[in-house]
Amino acid sequence: MTTTVLVTGASGQLGRELTRQFAGLGVVAADRQQLDVADRDAVLAAITSLRPGLIVHAGAWTAVDACEAQPDRAMRVNALGTRHVADAARQVGAHVTYVSTDYVFDGTKASAYNEWDPTGPVSVYGRSKLAGELELDPGSAIVRTSWVFGREGANFVKTVLRVAAAPGELRMVDDQRGCPTSAADLAAVIRTLAVGRYPGTFHVTNQGVTTWWQLARDVLALAGDDPERVVPISSDELDRPAPRPANSVLDNAALRLSGIPLPPDHHEPLERLVKELTS
Repeated sequence: MTTTVLVTGASGQLGRELTRQFAGLGVVAADRQQLDVADRDAVLAAITSLRPGLIVHAGAWTAVDACEAQPDRAMRVNALGTRHVADAARQVGAHVTYVSTDYVFDGTKASAYNEWDPTGPVSVYGRSKLAGELELDPGSAIVRTSWVFGREGANFVKTVLRVAAAPGELRMVDDQRGCPTSAADLAAVIRTLAVGRYPGTFHVTNQGVTTWWQLARDVLALAGDDPERVVPISSDELDRPAPRPANSVLDNAALRLSGIPLPPDHHEPLERLVKELTS
């Protein structure tokens, strides 16, 4: 018997990779126009009609600074929307895998965050995603990730290449640490967790810690450009509306302890992507 897989947020950079990953399993890919998760009636109607065995809930409002200015919208989409998905999944017996974020932490820990560390988001976006986590049943899976990049959609790697096309320096933050994550690698692990109906929280990132400044230097070097063009600045100098965690490093402890292979070092998919985007 074939299990139908519903992917929400299917038009995003991760959603498109998830759709590819589940292509052989009867995937139904729904973007915001096809399924607004903030609309309870629409979610209940869609899921009870489709009756998927697996739901990968990647749909979210991820504009971090915009969330800071519109907290009600952030909570309606990221928290209440997840409540609607969880409610409908409960009615049809579907397993839910929810995509969450490093922003659920305050970033003050000296070492990497594992899945059992206390949360403490400092931004509206982080609070809304944590609220979404709290809406899920115990049998669901929560996948926290960070610094996602890929061939689809907008992301840091594409931004660096676009800005570097013009002459001059690139000013990048050097006081935030994290683990860049390939959307394709992330989607592959999510497939493993979803098909295996794993419960609980998992941190899923590529390996290797860096800063935005160093990551930009790596992108330029891989593109054959001069990494010395990248100038380090502080988060305070950037002066964004929403605070960012200084430490976004996620230890993939639950994957490791479960015997699930970890995604490779981030330099591997980064090199492939830059070559693809610049060829």
